[in-house]
Amino acid sequence: MPPAQTDADTRERNAEACPVIESLEQIGSQWRLAVLHTLLEGEQRFNELKRSTGANARTLSRVLDDLGEMGFVERRIEEDSPIATYYSLTEKGESLEPVFGEIECWASEWLDETETAAPEK
Repeated sequence: MPPAQTDADTRERNAEACPVIESLEQIGSQWRLAVLHTLLEGEQRFNELKRSTGANARTLSRVLDDLGEMGFVERRIEEDSPIATYYSLTEKGESLEPVFGEIECWASEWLDETETAAPEK
């Protein structure tokens, strides 16, 4: 009987087959995309990101940690009183700007058409 395949085996096979899948696994969650898109506007504090993305504090903290570990986001701490933490995109994160632009173009063309072409219920 062959050994059971794990999720990691499946991800590895998918990543080899298609770099798009691997890319989307890194940035493709709703909250990661929201944070990355928001930070394209520039450096922001935690609470500013929380307000603009609508994420709760726990989710946002986890997402920022994940994006930091993957090299998309960097954190800067100002030690002045009160201590302030700022988040911004790294060069890797900033390189996503044209990708977001293309997705927005695609969405404006095709999502509106899909909604109008959908049969009524």
